Amino acid sequence: MTTPVVERFEGGTLPRWARLATGHARLEHSRDTIRFVVGGARSTGLSDAQIDDYHGLSPRSYPWRPPVKLEVRARMSHPAEQLLGTAGFGFWNDPFAGQQGATTVAPNNVWFFFASPPSDMRLVSDVPGCGWKAAMLNGGNPPGWIVRLGAAALRLPGLGRMAQRAERTQVRAAECALEGVSLTEWQVYRLHWLAKEARFWVGDREVLRVENPPTVPLGFVVWMDNQWARFTPAGEFAFGLLDVPQEQWLEVDYVRIESGPAGRENEEE
Repeated sequence: MTTPVVERFEGGTLPRWARLATGHARLEHSRDTIRFVVGGARSTGLSDAQIDDYHGLSPRSYPWRPPVKLEVRARMSHPAEQLLGTAGFGFWNDPFAGQQGATTVAPNNVWFFFASPPSDMRLVSDVPGCGWKAAMLNGGNPPGWIVRLGAAALRLPGLGRMAQRAERTQVRAAECALEGVSLTEWQVYRLHWLAKEARFWVGDREVLRVENPPTVPLGFVVWMDNQWARFTPAGEFAFGLLDVPQEQWLEVDYVRIESGPAGRENEEE
């Protein structure tokens, strides 16, 4: 087993992470926690507080592949129904990292994710399109030109629904709404990202187990922002920004990431 990455945010220095605080967002350090704060944001501009370990890297060089274990202790300032924008933590490949937010790779993620209305991302038919979730999306690793063509088709009248239907046959997704979890209380969130399955826990309770997670390289991220997105069965595909007049935050006590040898990837609890 390789040496774990353990971040306790002591002293306010973060040499391991790229830091981002844009618009009406900021990173706040206490003695041993970090807060990702958004307040007074306007829909005319992005407000995002974030740390990650992939900034400046190409998607092929992102640092994490299965098998990986993640543990995060976190809480938020408001219950889910009062938060605005998106927030979360886990692994993804930042598919919008191209110039002016262009899609450059197929989306892949294994993470805990929050989105408020008007977000409506119904990747699984029986799970609400917004709220606090454990989620996995495996978009594979198609050539860049196919990704760009698909993204363009989603925006064309008459082709959006056809493109979505085609994309849903290629993309594997699974998620679980964490409706009984108190966001304002400290919780320990864990996930095991293995080659053949991904498992998610809140405390000692396993909340989701899914097959066929991504196997492409992913980066770790924690963030809170004022974005929204829609991706619906009716063919709607849209992004935007929200006013966030209140001050809200995601606070993290520690992050632990442990990567192990492939021979132990099916290890049970």
